[in-house]
Amino acid sequence: MSVQQDAPTDDLATQGPLEVWIDQDLCTGDGICAQYAREVFELDIDGLAYVKSADDELLQDPGAATRVPLPLLREVVDSAKECPGECIHVRRVADGVEVCGPDAS
Repeated sequence: MSVQQDAPTDDLATQGPLEVWIDQDLCTGDGICAQYAREVFELDIDGLAYVKSADDELLQDPGAATRVPLPLLREVVDSAKECPGECIHVRRVADGVEVCGPDAS
């Protein structure tokens, strides 16, 4: 599966609120996501990446998602595109459709 490469960030911004989650089973621990968007992603002591809540709390439950702050949309999308583990999923809150990530159409 490949990450959707064609969705311009401006188009994604018009789709309503987005959320992001990480599949830790596929995470390689490279930390690229945290380099792109430190406010959204963080590596934990186990060496895997997780998303953070708006309150900066690390969300460690499997499938835990957090809203994508609009000012960081480009960084989050770039993280999904560059992730070697293809484990970052960005989806619309309204209907759960993945708009960027390994399962995006």
